[in-house]
Amino acid sequence: MTSDTEEATTEAAAAAVVVVVEEERVRSLSTASEVSEDSATALLPDVTFGPANHTGMGSPRSNRESQPLLGTRHELDDFNHWPDDPHFTDLVRQAETAIENGIYPERIYQGSSGSYFVKNSNGISTTSCLDKRKIFGVTSVKTVPLVQKVISVYKPKDEEPYGRLNPKWTKWLHKVCCPCCFGRSCLVPNQGYLSEAGASLVDQKLQLNVVPKTRVVKLASETFNYTRIDREKSRAKKMVSERFPKVGRHFHRIGLPPKVGSFQVFVEGFKDADYWLRRFEAEPLGETTSRQFQLQFERLVILDYIIRNTDRGNDNWLIKYDKPELEDTGDGEDWSLVKPPEVKVAAIDNGLAFPFKHPDSWRAYPYHWAWLPWAKVPFSQETRDLVLPLLSDMNFVQELCDDMKNLFGTDKGFDRHIFERQMSVMRGQILNLTQALRDSKSPVQLVQMPAVIVERSKGRVGTTARFRSFSDTFTQSFQEKSPFFSWC
Repeated sequence: MTSDTEEATTEAAAAAVVVVVEEERVRSLSTASEVSEDSATALLPDVTFGPANHTGMGSPRSNRESQPLLGTRHELDDFNHWPDDPHFTDLVRQAETAIENGIYPERIYQGSSGSYFVKNSNGISTTSCLDKRKIFGVTSVKTVPLVQKVISVYKPKDEEPYGRLNPKWTKWLHKVCCPCCFGRSCLVPNQGYLSEAGASLVDQKLQLNVVPKTRVVKLASETFNYTRIDREKSRAKKMVSERFPKVGRHFHRIGLPPKVGSFQVFVEGFKDADYWLRRFEAEPLGETTSRQFQLQFERLVILDYIIRNTDRGNDNWLIKYDKPELEDTGDGEDWSLVKPPEVKVAAIDNGLAFPFKHPDSWRAYPYHWAWLPWAKVPFSQETRDLVLPLLSDMNFVQELCDDMKNLFGTDKGFDRHIFERQMSVMRGQILNLTQALRDSKSPVQLVQMPAVIVERSKGRVGTTARFRSFSDTFTQSFQEKSPFFSWC
């Protein structure tokens, strides 16, 4: 009876090997193509991404030396590598190392998409955090785990509000019960991760320094939302590779497939703007601090206006306010100022920006900061000196558009014509902003200016597909259609 059972087990394992190897052979001979979200094949795993050799099922460090990863780690390392930014590269390496050691990203339950707090590997070693206590003459050793530090917020593409693997049921209910109001007609679907990185790019180019650095990164983790097919295939491959190492060496990947998404550096000490704005109403800031906040606020306005952010409420931008620190001199009456107050602004949640047209259907998606008292103050000379020389230079604007194209072009669904429409809206926003800064207008007056679109000429240069490109002449037009609701 035992021999029959062992023989049946061997045959089942051999059958699994044949199925998996055949699947890998077919995959290597086929070309990955875009699959419609509405089709049944949308549940198949994305095979165009490089393998993630550090997220096998089971124990994170089990049999790592014997896992046949086929040298695929370097492919992911090449994607998550920025020679001009070693600090950010090191931060991503910390995230990858933490996942390898079983410290998986933690899902953020707020919001309407699958976003995650990514932590570093602090807390792995417990030898340096022993709590020694002497009780009744006997020394007891207690292991105290170190606190893991959140280093970034990661938002996978396929878990965005309207992505096919969004783990939040609210958007699914929205799509089923209210399809006529599903999504935002002015935005490209499932491009939020590029919008997050694009906002960071604009912030860096203009030296605004209000957006935490964000880039497109590939990560894989068991806590991400995967299809059952992906998880079962990963489990089967790991089982086969452990039992038949020679066969496992032929696998394209063993772990779960990595996901592409936005990786934004986590900022510490910040709170929702709504919290501090209410505090500032009850406890007004001093003159110097108020001036400092005004300058930060103007940079937020410039960023949102250029990228035409359609989702800027007071709950998705942050404020950090360090109150002044005082020290008693000793006589009980005199106090000396140790640290002056400091206020900073962080523009997060930029995933609903870069529309290909101005909102013109139901909602206008206004900027909620336009109702704040700081929006009624004309732009300061410091802000004008910072951005006006850059925005007035057409070479700079074209360079910005080229950088945006390099970023957005990494998406598999990139459409050159749709992207050109997005840049037409952005160029129109830059044109309005430049005029407002020259005329010393306020943010309120800026948002009241008519919506402008600056398009390239429809003519083309060159007759062959290799040399065909848009011409360098532009036409300016105004949007005539207005949304039904202008206040929301």
